[in-house]
Amino acid sequence: MFDRYFNEKLNFQTSFSSLIHAILFLYCSGYMSPEYAMEGLFSVKSDVYSFGVLLLEIIYGRRNTSFRSIEHTSLITYAWDLWNEEKAMDLIDPSIRDSCSLKEMLKCIHIGMLCVQDSVMHRPTMAAVMLLLESETPTLPMPRQPSYASMRSSINANFISDGQEIVSSNNLTVTMVVGR
Repeated sequence: MFDRYFNEKLNFQTSFSSLIHAILFLYCSGYMSPEYAMEGLFSVKSDVYSFGVLLLEIIYGRRNTSFRSIEHTSLITYAWDLWNEEKAMDLIDPSIRDSCSLKEMLKCIHIGMLCVQDSVMHRPTMAAVMLLLESETPTLPMPRQPSYASMRSSINANFISDGQEIVSSNNLTVTMVVGR
């Protein structure tokens, strides 16, 4: 807890904050909605979030959990950045790009981004998602920022790149003492 000069070695506030961000990253980088991962709140919109992740994975051609990038913590943040730069078409897997309608793919990306929005209130219902997917020319609202895209900078500060992949640094060690 202290070094030999009695200077503080552990900063519990910083360690706890890093732990919370790491937990959010680990749970939300899969299919679990952020509100369920962090607060245990589950609703019909939690499945919508998972569907949005799945939809973006199909379009991108890779799983969200295997996404590796120095600039992006997940496929969701990568898709969000491409969306904001008006380069959403770059998300489409090259192996399916020529065999599908780019207009339909852009519609699916748009719907996927609506499904992974931060606020449960802003996500569409699954029934609305089905109607949007089946509609020829749906009027789609602009998606809002996904939950952990805004926390990306604080998460990235806790990660180190070894050139090939992102590796997390161990900022907290937990020891469990068990009596005999």
